[in-house]
Amino acid sequence: MKKIPYGMSNFRAMREEGYLYVDKTMYIEKIENLNSKYLFFIRPRRFGKSLFLSTLENYYDIKNEKDFEKLFSDLYIGKNPTKLKNSYMILKLNFSGLNTENKDQLKESFLLSVKNSINALLDRYEGIIENTEEIRKKIDQITDINAVIMTIINEVKKVGKKVYLIIDEYDHFANDIIAMGESEFYREIVRASGFVRDFYETLKIGTESVIDRIFITGISPIMLDDLTSGFNIALNVTMDLSLNEMLGFTEEEVVKILEEVGIEEKENLINNLRELYDGYKFNKNAKTRVYNPDMVLYFLAQYKNTGGYPEYLIDDNVKTDYGRLNRLTMNEENRALLERIIKEEGIVAEIVTKFSFDRMYDEEYFISLLFYMGLLTIKDYRYNILELGIPNYVIKTMYWEYFGRKLKEENNIKYEMLEIAKAIWEMAFEGKIKNFIKFISEKVLKVLSNRDTIKFDEKYIKIILFSYLTMSNIYKPISEKETEGGYIDIYLEKDIRMPDVKYEWLIELKYVKKSDEKYIEEIIEKGKEQLKRYRESMQFKDKQNLKKALVVFIGKGDYKIFEE
Repeated sequence: MKKIPYGMSNFRAMREEGYLYVDKTMYIEKIENLNSKYLFFIRPRRFGKSLFLSTLENYYDIKNEKDFEKLFSDLYIGKNPTKLKNSYMILKLNFSGLNTENKDQLKESFLLSVKNSINALLDRYEGIIENTEEIRKKIDQITDINAVIMTIINEVKKVGKKVYLIIDEYDHFANDIIAMGESEFYREIVRASGFVRDFYETLKIGTESVIDRIFITGISPIMLDDLTSGFNIALNVTMDLSLNEMLGFTEEEVVKILEEVGIEEKENLINNLRELYDGYKFNKNAKTRVYNPDMVLYFLAQYKNTGGYPEYLIDDNVKTDYGRLNRLTMNEENRALLERIIKEEGIVAEIVTKFSFDRMYDEEYFISLLFYMGLLTIKDYRYNILELGIPNYVIKTMYWEYFGRKLKEENNIKYEMLEIAKAIWEMAFEGKIKNFIKFISEKVLKVLSNRDTIKFDEKYIKIILFSYLTMSNIYKPISEKETEGGYIDIYLEKDIRMPDVKYEWLIELKYVKKSDEKYIEEIIEKGKEQLKRYRESMQFKDKQNLKKALVVFIGKGDYKIFEE
């Protein structure tokens, strides 16, 4: 039985200490056979990038030759080794955690990070590189980043070796600067004579002699366009069809994971994991979708520890990362666009593969950034049109929470948590919906600004309902669930964490403007007929304790409820 490696990204430790390792080593062979030695590959945060880099590091490191069988013998690449295995000195850079307070402090911490990585290289290859202590002292005195890089390039050149350069979190500091709204700061370091641009130009020079291969990862292509002329050698393979499943877990891999960590495969568990964490696709022609690996391992670690479903379906670390949504929607256009995506659960758009900072807040760039962050994914490709959608239920809940929080902040909505919790509890265990609708009407809809009421329609109200329903962890709201009778506006299915919930709900939602109130009787009759058809459909016909309700909102907050 394997241990669950939640939060781990050290390949050697996982292999030596009995942790589960999902074999992705066939992709080492694939990337080695691509048309470029210098690769740029991005994925959302906590999607397995650092572990894959650690795998590359252990495979190519000349110092690991004696451990090759121990580390790789039962993996694909151990049985099909390439000619470049154990051929390189590894220089690994990681640009997370840099001080972005101002330009000077960023430059200083960038330099220190590079020096620390080079010192780690000198420590590892002492005996191959001579006079490492003298080199270390020399580097310590240098204050120019490019001179530091050239120093180590010259020393490796003397011993006739080659370097595999790995850069993790290449864009971390840039994303922080952009999030702070420091556009001029960004331009100064990345463009023209900026030190970041100069650094990559120096790496390019290094490829003429010592740096034989480069693999760069991050979460967005935000600097790629700005670095192009200074570093125009990298091939962006982010959306390469052959690498679609390189990171993340396929469903076949998830089934195998359950076996290896000692969880008996249960059909319901797989169905739940698929709904919660699957859905990612990074090439429009890919046949297979992948699960977010961090979320799956988080879920399974909690499941193993408690014997049941975790209280929270998403890791707090991931939630913190997606807090970037607040910063990305500071301008009105992005916020309106995001609301549209939440209402429609997707959008038609092309994905931009190179970002220009100056156009980052244009519609197509903003949508693409959501794709790279893992908040949208490729849903469908038809008639030469690309449709993006929300990958899974967990990401939907994050959108709903964002929507509800924004609404509350901007309209000064006040209420007691006990009030909403009690109203949802009554729906779940007493089969009464009145107090929940009353709460939404009086505490939310009636206090919204005129700007928000202009947007009123059924979908807008539905998202408001969802944003409050997800607070309780009692229901899993499903929008537009398909039945033989049509599409149900709202199906409230009991949450997997609350199996004792007595009542589930079918809700038909209608919105009538005050000016159209004369049509209300006709709308009510139509809604009742729709509910009747849904209830009689095959999937619900024999379902016990399924309540149905027609809820008609009129104007800003008046309502009528018709229950079974």
